[in-house]
Amino acid sequence: MTCAVSRAARPALALSLQFALGGMAAAHRTVLPRHAVARWVRAALQLPAEITVRIVNTEEAQTLNRDFRGIDHATNVLTFDYCHAPIVQADLVLCADVVAAEALAQGLALPAHYAHLLVHGALHAQGHDHQTDEEAECMEALETQVLGTLGFADPYGSRPFEVTK
Repeated sequence: MTCAVSRAARPALALSLQFALGGMAAAHRTVLPRHAVARWVRAALQLPAEITVRIVNTEEAQTLNRDFRGIDHATNVLTFDYCHAPIVQADLVLCADVVAAEALAQGLALPAHYAHLLVHGALHAQGHDHQTDEEAECMEALETQVLGTLGFADPYGSRPFEVTK
């Protein structure tokens, strides 16, 4: 697995964008226009993809995390990767409440934090991971590279994480 993302033409993306009813998940619909989500996800792709992005509340995120990972709390993003090639197939589930709380605590713009987590999830969907120090270093480098092409600051650097263009 390489630690660089090709800047060739972006591959095709079939995107389904879903928002849970009510609460913060539904409220984030205005923060996450479909064209922006598609742009952020596509920027991290190396192959054509069919990806569902679902924005959920804490209860749904906690249930999924507990049932599929054995961890009984909500997390910011869960990636369910089904196929890495020739077409990437995955579901990315983001917990609106956790994402909003993290953005606030870290002084991040909400769209910038979502962009980072969507890139992170799209990389997981292609088989990247961060279980070892070497994997984490590679994945963080990829995230930084992709986010830079999108006009976002390095999420792991000392600069504030905000839209720069």
